[in-house]
Amino acid sequence: MARANDDVAAVLQEYADLVAISGGDAFRVRSYEKAARAIGGYPADVARLDAKGLQEIPNVGKSIAEKVLAYLGTGRLPALDEARAAIPAGVRELTRIPGLGPRKALVLHDELGISSVQQLRDAIDAEKLRDLKGFGERTEENILHGIALLEQSGDRILLSTATDVAERILAELSQLPGCRDSAYAGSLRRMRDTIGDVDVLVAAERPARFMTALTRLPGTAEVIAHGDKKTSVRTESGLQVDLRVLPPGSFGAGLQYFTGSKAHNIRTRELAVRNGLKLSEYGIFDAESGDVLASETEEEVYARLGLPWIPPTLREDRGEVAAGLRGELPELVTEEDVRGDLHTHTDLTDGLAPLEDMVAAAADRGYAYYAVTDHAPNLAMQRMTDEKMLAQREQVRALDRKHHGMRLLHGTELNIGPDGSLDWPDDFLAGFDLCVASVHSHFTQSRTDLTHRLVRACENPYVNVIGHPTTRRIGSRPPVDADLDAVFEAAARTGTALEVNAHPERLDLCDEDILRAREYGVKFAIDSDAHATTHLAYLRYGVGTAQRGWLTPDDVVNTWPLTKLRRFLRKGR
Repeated sequence: MARANDDVAAVLQEYADLVAISGGDAFRVRSYEKAARAIGGYPADVARLDAKGLQEIPNVGKSIAEKVLAYLGTGRLPALDEARAAIPAGVRELTRIPGLGPRKALVLHDELGISSVQQLRDAIDAEKLRDLKGFGERTEENILHGIALLEQSGDRILLSTATDVAERILAELSQLPGCRDSAYAGSLRRMRDTIGDVDVLVAAERPARFMTALTRLPGTAEVIAHGDKKTSVRTESGLQVDLRVLPPGSFGAGLQYFTGSKAHNIRTRELAVRNGLKLSEYGIFDAESGDVLASETEEEVYARLGLPWIPPTLREDRGEVAAGLRGELPELVTEEDVRGDLHTHTDLTDGLAPLEDMVAAAADRGYAYYAVTDHAPNLAMQRMTDEKMLAQREQVRALDRKHHGMRLLHGTELNIGPDGSLDWPDDFLAGFDLCVASVHSHFTQSRTDLTHRLVRACENPYVNVIGHPTTRRIGSRPPVDADLDAVFEAAARTGTALEVNAHPERLDLCDEDILRAREYGVKFAIDSDAHATTHLAYLRYGVGTAQRGWLTPDDVVNTWPLTKLRRFLRKGR
C-alpha cells in the first residue's frame, strides 16, 4: 500500500541505523539518512526513474542510486542484509526504545549481554547500568520512561501511514459496481496520533464482491478472516484492515457507531435510553415498538438524540455531548481556514527543495501568505551564517507578490540553547518578519532547566512561535520533562503562539496539551514544518490535532488576515 518512495526511504534509513549501531563511518550514516529523507519527500514516484533520474534527487549519488534500482528490481538490498546479519537482533530491538540510541544499545549488549527489553528492565531493577560509563540514575529513569512509551504504543502506526493505506483502499473499493458510499472510521477518522488498525465501511446491497476485492488488493499480505459481514486482512506493512459492508439505509448509523470512541458511544447510548430509544450500528429505534427512527446519515442519528452533528475529532467523551446539548460545540478550525504556513524549510539548511519551489508549492495551495524559516547558526550542522540569511532575505523580497498576490514572510527557526539563549542578538532578530524558536538538544535537562529555557524564549520580544514545544517524536523520543503549565502561562502572558506541528512524527503540541493550553488563553500556529514540497500537505494532520484540542479559527494565528497577524507578530514592541 505504501509508495515506492516510502519503501525505499525506510530501507535506506534502516541501513543508516545499522551502520550507526555498528560504529560505522558517521559520514556514511549521514549520507544514507539524507538520501532517505530526500527520497521520502520527493514528489515523483521513484519506481519510474532510471539511474539518471534518481541522481537528480538531492543527496542521491551514483552509489545510492544503484542500490535503489537494485532494491526496486529485486525487493532486496544486499548491503542491508549484511548489516542485519552483523548486528544482533536484540540490539535492534533495544533501539526501538525511545531515547535509547544505537551506541548505548550496543554497549548494553556487549557489556551486560542484554538483548531484550525485559532483560534491560531487569538490569535496571538490579542497578547494573550504573557502573557503565555514560550511564547513571538519570539514564535509567529515561530508559524506563522510554520502555513505557514503547509498550504503550504497541503495534500502532503513524496517523499519516494509516491514512495513506485507508485512502488507497477506499479508492479501489469505491470504484466497484454497487458501492453507494464508503468511508474510513475508528480512531483514524477521529485523527488520533497513532492508529492500531483501520476500519473501512462500504454501503452496498451485496457485500461479497467488496469482501473478495479487499483480499485481492496488491498490498494485502494475509487474509485474517473472510466473511459476509466482516473481512480482515493484514497489509504488507503489518497493518490490520477491517472491512464492513452495511446496507445503504444504515450507513450513517454504522459510521457513527464504528467511528467511536467507545466512551463517546456509551455516552450517546445512555442519552438514547433516557429518551426511550435504542441506538446501535443499524440505527436509532423506538425502544417499545422497535421502529427505526433514523439511520441513513450521521446527522439524522445525532438529531434524533437532540444533538447537532458532532465532528469525529471531538468524539472522545471530553464533554462534547454535554456541549452539544447546550448548543455550545465549538466551530472547529478547518484546513480551509488556514491562510498560510509559518514554519517551513528550504535547501539552504536541511530542506530538500530550493526556495522558489517551496514558494510555488505554497502558492498552489492558495495561501495568502507563507513564511520561510530556515535554521539559525547554533545548529552547527546546518552551516548557517549571517550572510547566507541576509542573502535569502533579498531572494524572499524579490519573490514577494509574484505568486498570485501571496505575501512572503522571511523568518527563521531559532535554537533555544541550554540556558534559554538564542542564536542571534536582538538587533539581528529585529530584521525578521517572524521568529520560531525550538528546543533541538539537551532534552534530558532537569525539569527546572527545561522550563526556564522555554519560558525565557517566550519572554524574548522577537520570538513569535515556540516550535514543536515538547520536542516529542512519536515512537522514538518522549516529550521533554518541563512544567508545561508554566510555559502555557508565559506564552499567554507574552503573546507567544505555541505550535501545533503537523509533521506526522511530531503532532506537537498534542491534543491533551492543547486543551490545557487553551485554558490559559494561549494562541496557536498550525504549521507543516515542511522540509519538502510534499510536506506542505502535512497540514491536514496538524488541523486534525488542533480540532481534537477544540481549537477554533480565532485560536489559530495563521487563520487570521495578514494585517491582524502582523500586529500579533509585533508582540507589543
